[in-house]
Amino acid sequence: MSQPRKPPAPIKTPCIQVCVVDGESGLCLGCHRTLAEVAGWARFTEAEREAIMAELPSRRSRIQPEKLGLFR
Repeated sequence: MSQPRKPPAPIKTPCIQVCVVDGESGLCLGCHRTLAEVAGWARFTEAEREAIMAELPSRRSRIQPEKLGLFR
């Protein structure tokens, strides 16, 4: 008899369920990822996701502060 399969480990994500893309910067106002990053997140390797997540805090400065205030 085969062993039952374990469910896959959850994928770490910066998503806060505020999915609004800023037209100027091209970044999500919630998580600061690009549309391509959001769409491809599940296909990226863990290392690729970690690299992107390390960049996210610095991306915040690319979005006008008044836009960020709409959701936080």
